[in-house]
Amino acid sequence: MRMRRILAAVIATAALAGLGLTGAAAAVAAPNTAVTESLTPGECTDAGGKVVGMYCQGGTKDGQMVD
Repeated sequence: MRMRRILAAVIATAALAGLGLTGAAAAVAAPNTAVTESLTPGECTDAGGKVVGMYCQGGTKDGQMVD
């Protein structure tokens, strides 16, 4: 009986840890949407980044939207 409780606790802990890692990975993968300022392509490249799609990637303006 005690073994079942320990096993259940281990499984529950592993499941919660897995959910925490999944959320952290999703937060890292998302672009920086907290910044609402948009840039021109020149501002992105001047800051050391490059325009990828609609976002500035790299440099000091990483994750900001490009007009």
